[in-house]
Parts: sequence; C-alpha cells; structure tokens
Amino acid sequence: MKIKSVITGASVVAISALALAGCGSSSSSSSSSSSKKSSSSSSAKTTKVAKLTAGSKMKAGTYALEEQNYSHGYRTKMSITVNNKGKITKSSYDQVNKKGKSKVDDTSYNKQMKKIAGTNPKTYMPKLNKTLTGSAATGNVGSIDVVTGATESSKTFQNYTQQLVQAAQAGNKSTIKINNGAKMKDGTYKLNEKNYSHGYKVTFAITVKDNKITKSEYNQVNKNGKSKVDDAAYNKQMKKVAKTNPKTYQPALNKSLVKSSDPTKVDVVTGATESSNTFILYAEQLQNAAQKGDTSTITVDNMIFSE
Repeated sequence: MKIKSVITGASVVAISALALAGCGSSSSSSSSSSSKKSSSSSSAKTTKVAKLTAGSKMKAGTYALEEQNYSHGYRTKMSITVNNKGKITKSSYDQVNKKGKSKVDDTSYNKQMKKIAGTNPKTYMPKLNKTLTGSAATGNVGSIDVVTGATESSKTFQNYTQQLVQAAQAGNKSTIKINNGAKMKDGTYKLNEKNYSHGYKVTFAITVKDNKITKSEYNQVNKNGKSKVDDAAYNKQMKKVAKTNPKTYQPALNKSLVKSSDPTKVDVVTGATESSNTFILYAEQLQNAAQKGDTSTITVDNMIFSE
C-alpha cells in the first residue's frame, strides 16, 4: 500500500512496471516493562528509506493518539517521536486495559492467540513499531506490511499511523481522540488529497444514515477534475497488464464499502492491491470522522515517495 495514485496512461512502460509491482501506489519514555516491549527506538539505521518527492515533511516533536473506548477490555494508545530531520525515531503502539496493563503482558491471551493465529501482541506489536523507525521512518505508511494473523490490528495501526503522520506534517501536537466503537452520525464526510501523483489525486466522500454508509464516492481526478475512470487509454492498457482498471476497481471498492459499512471488510481488488489498500486506509479515517460527527473536510497532505 502506498499513499499515491496509480500512474497515468502516458507511459506504457511505466504502467507495465507498476502492474508487476501491485498496480497502485500513492501515504516521554516509561520505565514499565510493557512500555519497553511495545515501543521501539531507531535501530534499523541501515534500512532503505524511500525518498520523499512531494508532500510536507514531518515537524519535530511527539504526537499522540488514543482510543476513548475499551474493546474486549483493551484500548489503543499510540505515539510517535519525530526528529528535526523529519524522521520517526520512536514509535509506541500499545493496547492497554483499565489498569494500564499492556496486552503484551497478558500471558494467557498471548498463549491462546499464538495457538490460534500463529502470532500474538508480544510478537506483532514490537514488529509494527519497528517498521516506523525503519522503512516508514519518513512517514511512508504504504511500506507497513500487514502482520499475518493480526490483520485487523495491523490495519488499525496503519490507520492511526497515517493520522499521526498528518498531525506531524502540520505540527499539531494535540492528542488525537478516536471514538472507537461509537455509532457513526448521519452526514456526509469528505477527504481529499492535496498533492497529485502522476497527474491524479484522490477525492473521497461517504454518506452515513442510521449508522450505515449509504453512499461511497472514491475517485482519482486530474487537475481538470477529470476522473481516471474516463481515461480510456490508461484503462485499456492497465486492463491488458493487470486484468483490471479504474473503471472496474473504483466502482467495486465503493460498492463493497456500502455493502459492509465497515472498511476492514472491503475486499481488495486483484490487480489493484495498493489502490485498494489506500481506499481502505482513507475509508477508516472517514469512519473515525463519522464516529465523532466531524463533517470538516479532511485534507491529506499526501506524501509521495520515489518508486
């Protein structure tokens, strides 16, 4: 998943290369043992970090996010620390109970989940944190892989990281409050990317009624407001290479979200994996806005990285 749109139809070679790569691209320390286990400092200094080519660099500081409600006895708390070079040097993603105890330290839970899913919080939390001081150090959320066996937690991590990166770009150190589990309030919620990638940027809106998403309008448009769906040359070439194209996958993604009203249940379209993941990432952010009833348009200063 990359927070960039798919390459335009101007270059057949570029399209072919992109299709082979996945058809889409775009986005205070504690002394407790649980905090040490769920935090990671910059240790992967040799990890290759993609170069930022568009979008604002993150500003130095510590940025925090926390869920307001407990789910199965736990809620997420997360923070990132950014240095003056715009790189994340520390990530602290954790799930804590009402006593502040980390899920990492819940022995019976870890043992049971390991048996069923092949992983557990003790394994996947440090792994996810580590990605933010490695390949995603400059805010490249698209480089964060889903941990097998912890898909839902991984997607939540990606969503919350994206929101923290956006806060860091703006230098906004106010703690982000997520009203997780709350019903979505009626209204229309919008999100737009600020920067064009290969000539296109994402525009996205959902309409909510009675806690259900009744309309989803995800699109990729150029500077003239023309949709990638209407780019006949691009659609023809991508269909030939990837067996899908914007004319097919954009309506499919919108339909899937309306059907489920749950971004985590949206099916990834084969041949448009990264565009699908970008869709899911932004849909989750719009869902969070709907849970708060915040109809202010979200402007994403989307980061674009070298291929």
